Amino acid sequence: MIEHDYWAMMGLATRKAGRFAIGRMTGSAYSLRCVVFHDVSAAESPFTKAMGVSITPGKFEAVLKFLVRYYTPVSLDEVLAGPRIGKLPQRAVIVTFDDGYASAALCAELCRELRVPAVFFLNAAFLDNKRLAPDNLVCYVANTFGMDVLNRAARAVKTSSVLHLQTMADVFHRLFPILSPAERQEFLNAAAQLAGVDEGALARQASLYLTSKQVRELACEGSEIGSHTSNHVHCRTLAAPDMDGEIDRNKEELEAISGKRVRSFSVPYGSSADLNSELTQHLKSSGYQAAFLSESVANAAEADPLRIDRVSIRTGAAHALFLQIEILPRLRVIRNRLFHRRTLKRAHAKPPFSLTQPEYSKESFERTQN
Repeated sequence: MIEHDYWAMMGLATRKAGRFAIGRMTGSAYSLRCVVFHDVSAAESPFTKAMGVSITPGKFEAVLKFLVRYYTPVSLDEVLAGPRIGKLPQRAVIVTFDDGYASAALCAELCRELRVPAVFFLNAAFLDNKRLAPDNLVCYVANTFGMDVLNRAARAVKTSSVLHLQTMADVFHRLFPILSPAERQEFLNAAAQLAGVDEGALARQASLYLTSKQVRELACEGSEIGSHTSNHVHCRTLAAPDMDGEIDRNKEELEAISGKRVRSFSVPYGSSADLNSELTQHLKSSGYQAAFLSESVANAAEADPLRIDRVSIRTGAAHALFLQIEILPRLRVIRNRLFHRRTLKRAHAKPPFSLTQPEYSKESFERTQN
């Protein structure tokens, strides 16, 4: 009841005060809006249920029509026209897709029909449905066999033996970030073995992802193809040799399949913790011109194209879209500035040579705001 009243109030306020006037009241500059979709399907499957990555075709169409009505869809070419992202049309928005779900082919058709440029970020390792992406395998095992199987698989990996996994989010955001690529694969192999599933057969049966032929068609029809690492990994876990395989080889394979240059990169899981200085430098040296996060923060005019933030969309309601795309990203900018200032004040207030005073974390700050 409270949530319903909240949305009703937001809808009324939006209609009376003017949608974009409300956004400007925050005082936060906002040059480029960027949205990201994943799986577009009528219903979640055991491979996606409770992952929070799915939107129905009807809602997806509603989002695109909302963007066309209130924003100016732009291409990656327009975003990369200058050294920064400031020289863009008013209310510029770029539409992106992560993970290469098969639904992307139909989404591309609607984008072309509505004249919305789109960027598709792909993992070459999962094209043609030879394997399952780690998140989809974890999701299937959890939904079909329960979390106990995943906890048993985690105990088989030495560095993760102390963790107790209660949800799939624990796997993606607590377990995977502390595992090396080899350890993560060890965990995935153990999970499949304990569940008694043949990953290859399961991948072929589910047919979750695009085929190489579809990728070529997307590229030929004008869609931009970008890289999402080869195996959908947390980039903070990558050593230099791993970057060659996950980032450079994926780029080369996608260019060979699409026949087009790959110049943009989407950070798997979307966290700025994974877009560190080492990764940024590697992307630059490998010929990437843009990198995308998913922390739902507003992109200012002076933003670096190698650090563009996006909003993950799973609703089709106009008032909710306006809140997610226009208001909350601006407020997160203000929150982050306050957090930064507060951190600096605490740092200056520390006694000299203090080794015991605990650091103030962003997570603890966010808890105080809830």
